Amino acid sequence: MTRSTVDKALQDDPFGNQAEVKYKKLGCGFAGLQGIYYNGTICFHRRKVIYGMPPNCTTLVKPRRTKGSRSPSWEELQVKLGNLKELVESARSIISGDMLAVPIVDLSSRIEVAKEVSACSYEARTSWGREIGWVYGSMSEDILTGQRIHAAGWKSAALNTNPPAFLGSAPTGGPTSLTQYKRWATGLFEILMSRNNPILLSICKRLQFRQCLAYLVLDVWPLRAPFELCYSLLGPYRLLANHSFLPKLAPGGTTKGCSGSSHPPPGSSHSSPCYLKTVGLSETVFEVTRKDKSSCDGNGSTDEADKGRFTFDSSPVFIPPAALAILKIVAIAVGAWRVVAGAVEDKRGGPGVGEFVCCSWLVLCFWPFVTGLVGRGSYGIPWSVKLKAGLLVAAFVNFCR
Repeated sequence: MTRSTVDKALQDDPFGNQAEVKYKKLGCGFAGLQGIYYNGTICFHRRKVIYGMPPNCTTLVKPRRTKGSRSPSWEELQVKLGNLKELVESARSIISGDMLAVPIVDLSSRIEVAKEVSACSYEARTSWGREIGWVYGSMSEDILTGQRIHAAGWKSAALNTNPPAFLGSAPTGGPTSLTQYKRWATGLFEILMSRNNPILLSICKRLQFRQCLAYLVLDVWPLRAPFELCYSLLGPYRLLANHSFLPKLAPGGTTKGCSGSSHPPPGSSHSSPCYLKTVGLSETVFEVTRKDKSSCDGNGSTDEADKGRFTFDSSPVFIPPAALAILKIVAIAVGAWRVVAGAVEDKRGGPGVGEFVCCSWLVLCFWPFVTGLVGRGSYGIPWSVKLKAGLLVAAFVNFCR
């Protein structure tokens, strides 16, 4: 497997789709084990890997014992790969290692053959999607397929070239970005709750234990949602309830900061669909993520003024982050008013500087939603979303009392 850099048009990855930190830190950790995980389209696979074969294996199915040949028969491969003669013969030569078994032909003559293989109906009654090719059963089919490949005993390698060998596209707006996160969270949770769980692959197959733990770091991402939500609510709750949970600043002392993540967490709006699907209460529909492109005027120039700005719509996925953004602002305002009014006394154990730093940092993390509260048009959060978020904040403030 290889990995290269995605489109660098948007600096600092404002939507979190490029996953630069994940690749540079977590990906390099994988590279020291069985290899970096398969994530996305920027990858090369050996054909033996696609056929579900383990390393150093020369047969996809049990070969016939005729004339000492180890090459599988056409009939056996047909059951696995389908009944297209060109594909079966080509696969047979790759599997057996006899590259000259199929004569070299003009690639342009294989276009119609490729169209037939790529049809949705071709894989019916074959092993595609289960034992061969990309594995079905998860919206994060790339991670799931990578786990299968590593569980078969293969190793992968990361390759970063300068300049990048490939450039990809990513969502460049709020609605499409959150749809992408929801799909990722749903897919990873499906993997975690299926027979393709890394723990089972480590026990029953050839996935190394440390590689299993590394995959679990990815797969448990949706399960972090309730804990991250509580973590984000802790600072505002303490400010509104007039209590402290961090050490007070003193001469020569320090206080440990508490912050949320600038990468949008799976959150309740992202993880709820996959939870409901797992318990059989809902069906998850695959939502295609639109990859926006830069627009040009009649003179061919590109307008860069609004590049990287969040866009919003009335989708319910914006209610939780909008509510958190409003709550941080309200908590800071209430805490500051108490300080100015002299309502906080040390003997009462009121909040200190740490709580203000915590909430202020989270305001910066949710800054796109803060600006969306006062934005206009597609760059502003719709009033229907702000109203629902405000009701949630009002209920939380009343709870803090």
